[in-house]
Amino acid sequence: MSKTYTNSYLFKRFLPYYSKYYPTLILDLICAGFSTMCDLVLPIILRYLTNTARQNIELLTLKLIITLGAIFVLLRIIDTIANYYMQNIGHVMGAKIETDMRYDIFSHIQQLPYSYYNTNKSGQILSRITTDLFEVTEFSHHCPEEFFIAFVKFVISFVILININIVLTLIIFMMIPIMVIFMSSANKKMRAAQKEQRNHVGDINSGIENNILGAKVVKSFANEDLEVEKFHRENLKFLDIKKVFYKHMANLQVVYRIFDGIMYLTVIVLGSHYIKIGVINAGDMFLYTLYINMLLNTVKRIVDFMEQFQRGMTGIERYIEIMDVKNDIIDREDAVILKDVQGDIEFKNVSFSYPQSDVKILDNISFNINKGENIALVGSSGVGKTTISNLIPRFYEVSGGEILIDGRDIRDIKQKSLRDNIGIVQQEVYLFSGTVYENIVYGKKDASFEEVERAAKMAGAYNFIMELSDKFDTYIGERGTKLSGGQKQRISIARVFLKNPPILILDEATSALDNNSEAIVQQSLETLSEGRTTITIAHRLSTIRNADKILVLTEKGIEESGTHEELLSKKGIYFNFYNKNIDELKE
Repeated sequence: MSKTYTNSYLFKRFLPYYSKYYPTLILDLICAGFSTMCDLVLPIILRYLTNTARQNIELLTLKLIITLGAIFVLLRIIDTIANYYMQNIGHVMGAKIETDMRYDIFSHIQQLPYSYYNTNKSGQILSRITTDLFEVTEFSHHCPEEFFIAFVKFVISFVILININIVLTLIIFMMIPIMVIFMSSANKKMRAAQKEQRNHVGDINSGIENNILGAKVVKSFANEDLEVEKFHRENLKFLDIKKVFYKHMANLQVVYRIFDGIMYLTVIVLGSHYIKIGVINAGDMFLYTLYINMLLNTVKRIVDFMEQFQRGMTGIERYIEIMDVKNDIIDREDAVILKDVQGDIEFKNVSFSYPQSDVKILDNISFNINKGENIALVGSSGVGKTTISNLIPRFYEVSGGEILIDGRDIRDIKQKSLRDNIGIVQQEVYLFSGTVYENIVYGKKDASFEEVERAAKMAGAYNFIMELSDKFDTYIGERGTKLSGGQKQRISIARVFLKNPPILILDEATSALDNNSEAIVQQSLETLSEGRTTITIAHRLSTIRNADKILVLTEKGIEESGTHEELLSKKGIYFNFYNKNIDELKE
């Protein structure tokens, strides 16, 4: 996610978000126009008063003064109403665009493959969804507004000033594009520093998230000081990046100040000369000075806006970087919904390598699982057991061969339909922040309370749930921190019971539990497996002795298969595994 986009491309991608709010945007720009016109009229009023008084003080009648005062009051009322709309409704428009973008990016992330989450830090993703889009609210409102105001002021000021003195006006306005050219270099450097700053914020977020989630590990090793030191290093690095950004921003201000001085010097020297020779009068000089001041303030406002502009453009750029990530696992046009699933699974010459890797995790693997059969996968780490379990629900796409469910290639099945028919119980249980009930009902969103209770009973979780302070309404903390490992696992099993899938994958579901918890959970898993096609991945052989078939995987593929007794009688690889685990098996 390090591609660099041009500003024109970013604007092109961002503009469609205005489409729903064009009436609001147009009215906002109209209000900006009215407010700008009010600012431009005041110098004309003052010029008129100055020239009138200079010509004949008697012409400054009370009626004229009241009339000009009334015009000014009317302009101020219009300006106030226009600014109220710009500050209120205009900002709300920006917030709505930010909301739309956040919805789109979150929806897009939900569609990205599982591999995306393995290769990108969660803190970076979170930063792009939250912090980056915060800047869009101000950017989407102020960007068109600021540039429109500047355009109106420059055009009208040019028309008025050119009629006062052509030479002086052309000299002043020729300096502006030269100033913009000098400022553009600093702008580009600001943009690069801003992007680096945002990336580092994501890294800091990831570090904080890891620290919070790993708080128990940190404290168990008494490594609080180490964590503080790591954070301090990253924090200082962030400071260095900000220093670079502010250095370029200061360079921008220096360029502005230099040209600001040159313009005022030009007005003072040439203006004084033209007054002396009678080319312009005092009122015109007064008007000229006010307009030049207004133009320079407009340029300064744009310069000051550049920091916000760069933050907004960086936020949009980082947003588009994620939106441009394509899901390489997509439904085929003729994909079907899986119905009346029997549960027959077949791997036909399946090969698999992770994206951007030439190393084959699986190479030409073939095996069958019949309806309702319970098979187990055993083998040392890294031979592809978990990979097989990830390929069935299409968390990853096969590199070669095909996987069939009830004789149909899973790539011909809609992903949602496929996953609706597969239940997964993993070693690392993930429970959402919320109540026990909310975590169980996640398996079936429209389930009744009675169904949730029944699922909890079947998972062996009901008794301990009823002992909790608020029973099913008990808040279990972030990732279920208020529960034991066995309790969390039983809630996850209850969730799968509620889903009631015909195909079940148990990925080392008890390997992280103590013996007592394992015995309870194992009983729940056996109940869950009844009548379902089940694939069990386990290191503890005690959990798979009753499997209908055991497949022994090595780097060469499936080297042995059979029941527990058949494999022991072969005195091969499984026999050696068994002897290594003999103490555990006797327990």
